[in-house]
Amino acid sequence: MKLIRFLLYIMLIQIGLFGQPQNEMIVVTGDSLVGKFIDGESIREVYGNVVLTQGDVRITCNTAIQFLGRNDAELIGNVIATQDTLTIKTEKGYYYGNLRMSRSTSGVTLDDKKVILTADSGLYYFEEDRAFFQSNVTLYDTTTTLTSDELTYFKQRDHSIAIGNVKIVDAENIIEADSLEHFRKAEITYANSNVKITNIKNSTSIYGGHLEDYRQKKYTLIRIDPVLLQIDSTISLNEDSVEVITIDTLLINSLTMESFRDTADIFIATDSVKIIRGEFASDNDKTIYLRSDEKIITSKLGPDARQPILWYENSQLTGDSIIIHLEDNNITMLEVEGSAFLLSQNENIKTRFDQSTGSKVLIYFVENKINRTEFYGTVYSIYNMFEEDEPNGLTKSNSQSAVVYFEDNQVSEVRLYGQPVSEYYPEPQVIGNERSFLLPRFSLIETRPVKGQLLRSIISFNNVIEQKEDYGNNPSQ
Repeated sequence: MKLIRFLLYIMLIQIGLFGQPQNEMIVVTGDSLVGKFIDGESIREVYGNVVLTQGDVRITCNTAIQFLGRNDAELIGNVIATQDTLTIKTEKGYYYGNLRMSRSTSGVTLDDKKVILTADSGLYYFEEDRAFFQSNVTLYDTTTTLTSDELTYFKQRDHSIAIGNVKIVDAENIIEADSLEHFRKAEITYANSNVKITNIKNSTSIYGGHLEDYRQKKYTLIRIDPVLLQIDSTISLNEDSVEVITIDTLLINSLTMESFRDTADIFIATDSVKIIRGEFASDNDKTIYLRSDEKIITSKLGPDARQPILWYENSQLTGDSIIIHLEDNNITMLEVEGSAFLLSQNENIKTRFDQSTGSKVLIYFVENKINRTEFYGTVYSIYNMFEEDEPNGLTKSNSQSAVVYFEDNQVSEVRLYGQPVSEYYPEPQVIGNERSFLLPRFSLIETRPVKGQLLRSIISFNNVIEQKEDYGNNPSQ
């Protein structure tokens, strides 16, 4: 019985050994052959109509130097390697039979009927269907063009990993990053470090540390200190009927940004959102930018969360939600819903504030200046009075609604509706007692975003690009 077990054990070992794949020798043929023995190694030089084969790999070239002991070959002149639908072309390369791998440093082009991949040098592993290309790498397919310093391409998975000065361009967007993963068939892209995505149609760029783009779903997610930059130009006529071009910049910074491009062009910024656009600035929890509808909506994340804040020149506005209406990139109206509070600090006397509260506020603009403000709900107001630019007391009032008219961004007229009550306080009662004339919920918020803070990611990105370009021009540094 022991003998039978021993024989079975030996047979299993032999079956295992014979079942292991052996290194298949490459076969090289051509018009002429010269055999040599150099430094103890057998070498064959093959000239004219050279064909190298190993399994389903076939390579043609003008000249081949075959190293018999190593199972390798150096391939020279018009080198073309094929495997099924794959074709690789170069002027000079190497084939390593034991690894089933080709290498070239003489400029290489790969075409697998799905993508075309070019670079200064490259490796291809035929058993793994994997390419690794370096230096001036470009990958083309029917919808995108990708360039980078290095790229690994997995043929069967339609998966690319690019590193260094990465840029991918399609009909809608340009994505730049330090590293990027792209799934061609699924049209999914992940980018990391110094990321920039530019929408070609609306000239909007978003900078950040991480990006996920799902092209089929028309959805993009940007995280790690993202900043949106949109530059618009408008043409208007001045007093002399001369066309004037005005450059208007929109900056948005938050913890997370999302872009939806399916049925509508929607942009959403969430958590610690900061916005700057001309004289406007905002600090809020969530911003929805409806590009097609020319509308920006700022809101709080929950009933107990902080209200969004909006600043315009010397005015501060708070409410549960603030909607900014645009027309041709100009602000035409602000719509505030829920516990609205508007205050304006006097430019000359910083301790005096015009104040109004209501459940709803509509602020209308003409040529980017406040034209009138409408208050609804129970309205409480305090307005400072001036006579020839000198302070002249103030009025306190309440009503069911109110309309305030402006000239040159200064209050020119106040109209109260619905059981109005108004009381005037002369200047001697006001001076020195300004803090006693503040409405409940008054809060002067000092967190107005500064453009330099929002631009830090963009400046950092541009500095990195400049450093890379300088290094490329001076590689000895």
